[in-house]
Amino acid sequence: MTRIGLLGGSFNPAHGGHRRISLFVRAALGLDEVWWLVSPGNPLKPRAGMAPLAARFASAKRQARRAPIRITAIEQNLGTRYTVDTLALLQRRYPKIRFVWIMGADNLAQFHQWRHWREIARLMPIAVVARPGYDGAAMRAPAMGFLRRYRARCAPPPALTLLRFDPDPRSASAIRQGDPQWADHIPTRALRDGLTRRAIT
Repeated sequence: MTRIGLLGGSFNPAHGGHRRISLFVRAALGLDEVWWLVSPGNPLKPRAGMAPLAARFASAKRQARRAPIRITAIEQNLGTRYTVDTLALLQRRYPKIRFVWIMGADNLAQFHQWRHWREIARLMPIAVVARPGYDGAAMRAPAMGFLRRYRARCAPPPALTLLRFDPDPRSASAIRQGDPQWADHIPTRALRDGLTRRAIT
């Protein structure tokens, strides 16, 4: 079976840290490819400061150049707002693919706030990548209390793998602070979704 890692996020903007984490997880878990799910809108993040989808998609495409990373905004096509619904539909649409959900330790720290987060854990294995400053909060998080018993399990889910590599200090918030108008400088013409081939507008 093809093995695909899924990294979801706002990518506001995408940066080299996203790429580095994706390639690291791909090598560590023997994945064929990583798909970046560029979210139309994150229910847990404020709308203020969120660049248009086309700009965020274009930044992701630029960062994934010449890498086994596929960029998609399929949530817009599926009409889903929550991760649990997106993942369930992806499994239904691609039954011959084994998916792994990838998240940073910062997301694990607030995973219990996600809609039906236990169901996400039951849908597919989860790989958590350490992030500077978040390890303590992640280990104390309510979700970790549930997932801890499933560490190092491969299949079937729930299954949790904790991955650690040299910290990458890059962050989207720091990029936005340095260049609040970053989205105005990136070309967004003729963008096509990496899965659906639909135009991104």
